[in-house]
Amino acid sequence: MVLYLSSFSLKYYLNEVKKNIFKRLFSSYQRFQLSQTPQVNIVIGFFLYILVGTFILALPIFQRVDVLFIDSLFISASAVSTTGLVPISVSGSFNLGGQIVILLLFQVGGIGYMTLTTYYLLYTTNNISHWHKKMLGTAFTMPKSIQIKDFLKSVIYFTIIMETLGAICFFFAFNNIMETGGAVWYSIFHSVSAFCTAGFGLYDNSFIDFQDSIYVNSIISVLAIAGSLGFIVITDLWYRLSGKSKKLTFTTKIVVVGFVVLLLGSTVLTYFFEPSVVSNGESSWLKSFFQAMTAMTTVGFATIPTGSLSLPILLSVIFLMYLGASPSGTAGGLKITTLTAVFAILKSRLKGAKKITFFDKIIPFERLYVATSTFIFYTSLIFFFTFLTSFFENFTFEELLFEVSSALGTVGLSMGITGGLSTAGKILLTVLMFIGRVGVLTFGFALLARERKTEIVHEEGDLAV
Repeated sequence: MVLYLSSFSLKYYLNEVKKNIFKRLFSSYQRFQLSQTPQVNIVIGFFLYILVGTFILALPIFQRVDVLFIDSLFISASAVSTTGLVPISVSGSFNLGGQIVILLLFQVGGIGYMTLTTYYLLYTTNNISHWHKKMLGTAFTMPKSIQIKDFLKSVIYFTIIMETLGAICFFFAFNNIMETGGAVWYSIFHSVSAFCTAGFGLYDNSFIDFQDSIYVNSIISVLAIAGSLGFIVITDLWYRLSGKSKKLTFTTKIVVVGFVVLLLGSTVLTYFFEPSVVSNGESSWLKSFFQAMTAMTTVGFATIPTGSLSLPILLSVIFLMYLGASPSGTAGGLKITTLTAVFAILKSRLKGAKKITFFDKIIPFERLYVATSTFIFYTSLIFFFTFLTSFFENFTFEELLFEVSSALGTVGLSMGITGGLSTAGKILLTVLMFIGRVGVLTFGFALLARERKTEIVHEEGDLAV
């Protein structure tokens, strides 16, 4: 009896010690978070998710065959960044457990881990701390007219609704070609992947087998466009329909108009000038539209082999991947609004105007600074990483440029070289996918920004430009 009590006391003591250790570690991490800038916290958060995902996917219990650690890291980064580039087969390398892990990673990556955390806080306490507001303001660029609480609700509710409807629609397509259990899983996996514009698929050749299926192409397109247009647009439309506002915001108008014009323009260009979309002697509007859509929404699914594209269309796809869609959505890329701001600067300067305007609206200077900084940094990263990968890979220039653009834009389209990349090449693209997900400026601020207590006065210098 005495021995039993002693054993019980020892177990109780050890459990209390463990609880105290975890409490101290959690408390220390919270203090560390509060001491850092929002940008640093976002970078660390996504990095930890990638790291955790890597070690889980590296466990043999989640694998069908032996998977190299670098490939586990690459796929984890690709999932969290919602890119979809994979050096190995997802369905052939990972069992159901591993596939579920990958789905969870790109689900969290698609809507943002801070969104889930803050929504949980809002749901349980009906209150959002100032720290969480700062974090969300950094993670999502929102117009001042949109409330954070409304934005959070629109993100969660819209995601659940779209992914559920997408899975139901996919089921009717997959149930005809596989068993019911497999159809259910394939439907859920591809619905979440499409809405999060993750580009992960359980078919090794993406959706090439469904290139003539209007039904499957339509499901993917609706999900990808809904996700890539962004939660700002969805929240704004909800405000308009519910009567909270009488008109759409300037951001929504720019995003929708820019998206439609570029999507239709690229579709027409592909239809008339791309030989690989020809079917039975005639060009296919379905294939042309899907090729333009998958690049612009950065969903990364393919219905025609990307490596077969002609050079002019290949360059147009690179441009669409470079551009992306809307801010605060699931798509990557530079963003339509960023390019609009840069174009507005050019237009206004050529006209000699003192203020920068677009659609007869004055764009605030702080937005212009962000846009030009993003444009310069983003473009420089594409050039720099293409330059770096050329030292380690023997692929052609357009193949490397395409792969780098796809990685930074978190697109997932590839000319078929991902599996043949060296370890150094995979590491470089992993870094690039990570930067693309957290945002180039967020990453730059996390590395370089420092809070200064005293302002340094600099001498003015003239620069001829």
